[in-house]
Amino acid sequence: MSRRMAFNPLEIDIVNNSVRLAEELVSNHYKLSSNQWLKKKYDIKTLVDLNENEIVDGPFAQILHYKGRPKDFTLESTSFDFYKICIQDHAILSVVNQGPSLNLFPFTLYVLVHELVHIVRFSKFLQNFYASADEKTIEEKRVHEATRQILNPLTLQGLKSVFDFYQQWIIPFEDLREG
Repeated sequence: MSRRMAFNPLEIDIVNNSVRLAEELVSNHYKLSSNQWLKKKYDIKTLVDLNENEIVDGPFAQILHYKGRPKDFTLESTSFDFYKICIQDHAILSVVNQGPSLNLFPFTLYVLVHELVHIVRFSKFLQNFYASADEKTIEEKRVHEATRQILNPLTLQGLKSVFDFYQQWIIPFEDLREG
C-alpha cells in the first residue's frame, strides 16, 4: 500500500480554522443554539488519527455512523447516534496541489460545511443514514445546494473556484422535490 500524504502542521491549522467557521455557519443556518448543536454527536478526524478502515480513496471526507453510549452505561436505552467525519487529507491535497485555482481553506470549509449539513439532516431525521444508492445521490445534490446557500453570502477569496469545482452537483431544490 502506498503512503498517503497527510496534512502538515500549517495545513492542520488551516483545517482547524475551517472547522470552527463551518460549525458556526451551519449552526447559524439551522438556527441551532449551543445546547442544540451537535458537539457531542460527532467528531472530526484527519488522516493521522484515522483507522485503516476509515481511510478511503476518492472522496474528500466520509461520515461513519456509530452508536455512542455515555461512559459507564451499559443499557441500550442510553445509546445515541454518533458520527465521525473522516477527512481524507490525501484526496484533498491531491486536488488542491494540482494548481493555483483551489486553495486549502475555502476547499476544506466547503467539505466541512457539507459534512456537517449531512449530520444535521441525519440528526433531524430529514435523511436516513442507511438510504438506498438512489436516495443517497439525491441527498448529495440537496446537501451540495444547502452548502452553497450557507457559503454563498461569504466574501472569501477562492470560494468561487470551489463553487465551480462542485458545479455538477448543484440542482435547485424545486427540481429535487420532483421524484
